[in-house]
Amino acid sequence: MSKTRVYQIANELKMSNEDVLAKLKELEINAENKDSELEEDEVELVLEILRDEIAATNGNTIAIDGKLTVQELATKLDKSASEIIMKLMKMGTMATINQEISFEIGSLVASEYGFELVEGSTNDEEELEAIDALIDIEEDKEEDLVKRPPVVTVMGHVDHGKTSLLDAIRKTNVTSSEAGGITQHIGASEVMVNGEKVVFLDTPGHEAFTSMRARGAQVTDMAILVVAADDGIMPQTIEAINHAKAANVPLIVAINKIDKPGANQDRVKQELADQGLLVEDWGGDVICVPVSALKREGIDTLLEMVLLVAEMEELKANPNKRAVGTVIEAQLDKGRGPVATVLVQGGTLRVGDPIVAGVASGKVRAMINSKGKRVKVAEPSTAVEILGLSEVPQGGDQVVAVPSDKAARLVAEKRQQMAREEMLKSNQRMSLDDFFSQMGDAEVKELNIVIKADVQGSVQAVKQSLEKLSNEEVAVRVIHGGVGAVTESDIMLATASNAIIIGFNVRPVPSAEVLAKKEGVDVRTYTIIYKAIEDVQAAMTGMLDPEYVDEDTGKAEVRETFKLSGVGTIAGCYVTSGKVFRGSKVRIVRDGFIIHEGQLAALRRFKDDVKEVNQGYECGMSFVNFNDVKEGDIIEAYITKEVERKLK
Repeated sequence: MSKTRVYQIANELKMSNEDVLAKLKELEINAENKDSELEEDEVELVLEILRDEIAATNGNTIAIDGKLTVQELATKLDKSASEIIMKLMKMGTMATINQEISFEIGSLVASEYGFELVEGSTNDEEELEAIDALIDIEEDKEEDLVKRPPVVTVMGHVDHGKTSLLDAIRKTNVTSSEAGGITQHIGASEVMVNGEKVVFLDTPGHEAFTSMRARGAQVTDMAILVVAADDGIMPQTIEAINHAKAANVPLIVAINKIDKPGANQDRVKQELADQGLLVEDWGGDVICVPVSALKREGIDTLLEMVLLVAEMEELKANPNKRAVGTVIEAQLDKGRGPVATVLVQGGTLRVGDPIVAGVASGKVRAMINSKGKRVKVAEPSTAVEILGLSEVPQGGDQVVAVPSDKAARLVAEKRQQMAREEMLKSNQRMSLDDFFSQMGDAEVKELNIVIKADVQGSVQAVKQSLEKLSNEEVAVRVIHGGVGAVTESDIMLATASNAIIIGFNVRPVPSAEVLAKKEGVDVRTYTIIYKAIEDVQAAMTGMLDPEYVDEDTGKAEVRETFKLSGVGTIAGCYVTSGKVFRGSKVRIVRDGFIIHEGQLAALRRFKDDVKEVNQGYECGMSFVNFNDVKEGDIIEAYITKEVERKLK
């Protein structure tokens, strides 16, 4: 296969070598200099993207139909919304991401990028209907179907050993890295069993993640229900059974922890029978395998049963068509942009394919498999991370490869418009009739909540859990949920709607923290979801018992790091606000996300140990059992104190 050097691409496009190398770095294609060689498929992808960008800068026409928001303009110009907002500010116009702007202002911004804005639709309804028809999923012909690997979901109650079982299967250790030992993000991994591939989805076991567990069951071929032999059937076990039944998938029961004192397999089988699951050795048809994830006993038998069920189900798919799949998880990565974990269910997904994922669109820029390796194709029953989407899709969104970039953009824009219309309908102000009807029931109150989390699945899970708390006296209403750190716009929304903000595994950015104090907005952050649920439930029921809360005393920024033998990593810091005390508890925040919570091991100024360091001074810090501190990290020092709980 012929290869092409970087300078040859630059010459063909009449670009500088530096510009081409910068684009290759952005696309995560390895090229060190102008003489670096690229594969044929890499060359095709780079040429297509760069030609599109060159065409855009040479002056294109963008047609708009009706109202125009900052986000829509950014999408049409293929720029970030923050960049467009900054451009508007320089022009003397203050606007938020969802605010409408005039045609004249939009034209001025577009002209800055070599575009001309014109009024009128670029597509009629017939064209949009034709595009929708292109992405409809057609029935596969029997002769086109081939055998595919099974997709297995591991379900069950919290702490019954789901992740430990997957550890034993994958021979890895994931549990220790999870907060509180609880799996809190849905994930996918692939293992080889007797030469055959099996895809495992690990769904969280806590009841708060019901929605994620349901999402797992909807894309799975079979489910492994993990039940602890010493604990038996629990409420979340019953929910998992119901999800598997609703998805109409075969169920294999793994009775775990058979090595523990108090293990009673017969009791578990009796409780399963009470739920309508009669195991094979009791005369039923449900496969049941006793295992010990800790001692890795019974794992081989369990995997053999997975292959047996897969063979009985005759799982097949057509790999020779445009790819169809489901978003398992999605998040916003600072370095890579929107990243989605996608399970390909039919067809073959390739690097360079235009795709639509819910209201997001784009071109597959790169794919990474479960082992962290870049791949160029993903066939049915393959889980991959994909890069190149315009925004973060929702977990559970369908992913479809479409014929062209234009089709992808048009379908995504149409879906965005429909979503906005639905949101506006749901956010309409209360009419006098509505207000009067509520006056008749003066005891009913509404608790508004804004949720921010590190991944989309957690947003959905927290939202569902909190809304379930609604009762006859208080209605819990989640008015917004999003991925990323708590920002100023979140504070403004909470101010306007008299809401509290709940952050899950994220922190407020400094400017948002200042605004929250100014506006009196209550921002609460958590790393364990049931703590958030307990706090909201306590506030709703009027529990005013004292509680322990964290009170920030100061912040510092890591300016430099040093490694000392026998000591570990020393962080050279500058205290930006408040005070840092010796022995303080600390949160280490990186890009708005909490990466570690622990305690200061040492606090020094020059060579001396000190009791405290005030704002404006430099100091050295080390941390108990943590050395992965980096330049730019924010150290938040705090103390824990007892305060009176207030009803919101």
